[in-house]
Amino acid sequence: MIRSRGFASLPELVEELHVSESTIRRDLDHLEDTGTARRTRGGVYYTGPSPKLPHFDESQPAQWDKKKLIAAEAVKLIDEGDTLLLDGGSTTYEVARLLVGRRLQVVTNSLPVANLFATNANCDLVFVGGYVYPRTGVSLGPHANEMLRRINVRRTILSVSGANERGFYNNNLLLVEAEQAMMRAADEVIVVADSTKFGCQSLAHLCPLDAIQHAVVDDEIAAEWQQRLTEARVELHLAGSGSNEDKT
Repeated sequence: MIRSRGFASLPELVEELHVSESTIRRDLDHLEDTGTARRTRGGVYYTGPSPKLPHFDESQPAQWDKKKLIAAEAVKLIDEGDTLLLDGGSTTYEVARLLVGRRLQVVTNSLPVANLFATNANCDLVFVGGYVYPRTGVSLGPHANEMLRRINVRRTILSVSGANERGFYNNNLLLVEAEQAMMRAADEVIVVADSTKFGCQSLAHLCPLDAIQHAVVDDEIAAEWQQRLTEARVELHLAGSGSNEDKT
């Protein structure tokens, strides 16, 4: 019910499922623990993966525990009322899950991310149009890039598929073009990436290390990479149970 509607109120669930309110609350606690839903005043939002994008869903489990920690750290950088650009990466999606219910203006080229905010009364949602890449539900191409050129936001949040001494990478040329337009539209760029991405390159070069302002990474990132990011004047935020302080 929650997935199909996007949002369901507590009284609706009690009435339609013919169970007690305490039973519903216990079930909602479980859905929140699994990341499938998020409770808010008056009801619950669906925050699970899109059922119509199997490739996106299959990519979610990879390094999922790290991505959840990274997302929890990244949302600390977001202020109420912020205007955000979110790409379609799986780590960015974990960030988006935690932002549901907050007062924000969200711009995205990702159908899964847009689906999270579509029924959120606190959020103004802008979807970037263009050719929708069917495996990931991300809008790409010249129409998307043209729309991104006309947009201005406070912060852009990006996922990447690799990073080496030359900078950050992603695995799709059209995606990199869109992400470069997203970077130009923002006052600040935040890269969210798990530690396994560092020391690797991918198909298309996105930007040099010093082109971003913040990197949010799990605390298993190698000391060598912490130093490289610091030397590039990137503010490094380490996510993990034992890493609560930022490195600058």
